[in-house]
Amino acid sequence: MRMSEGVEWALHSLLTLAWLGDDQPVPTARFASGHDLPKAYLNKQLQALVRAGLLTSTPGARGGYVLARPPEKITLMDVVTAIEGSERAFRCADIRRRGPGATAPAREYAEPCAIDSAMRRAELAWRRELAAQTIADIRAAADAHAPNAAERVRRWHGRD
Repeated sequence: MRMSEGVEWALHSLLTLAWLGDDQPVPTARFASGHDLPKAYLNKQLQALVRAGLLTSTPGARGGYVLARPPEKITLMDVVTAIEGSERAFRCADIRRRGPGATAPAREYAEPCAIDSAMRRAELAWRRELAAQTIADIRAAADAHAPNAAERVRRWHGRD
């Protein structure tokens, strides 16, 4: 499964806010400059996070974004759903009923397609794994891997 860059951008933005750990809004332009991203496209991702209830937005010159919930309450699945939507990744077109299957008796189609069932199980496992991980987990892993990253982010945002 391929996800858009927006998922990565959203996750980095959420991680930044988790590292900042305060209620001072961060403007889109600041997020964008911190990762050399296009402001307009990043703003679309941030607005999607607001619509999903993961961020709150404050308008105006001193406005920006803050976490709407604690990092422990924001799962990776929440973020993927906010950015990519909730549609299934695999959609069975039931092509087994075409070609040689067109003349098969209806009872052969009483059970769901074996391919569709296998793909549903795999996607469910993927979704469960994403739902089991939070922004707090990502923060902990990032802190372990790059112990000075949070401090650099706080300095970048003027929050020493």
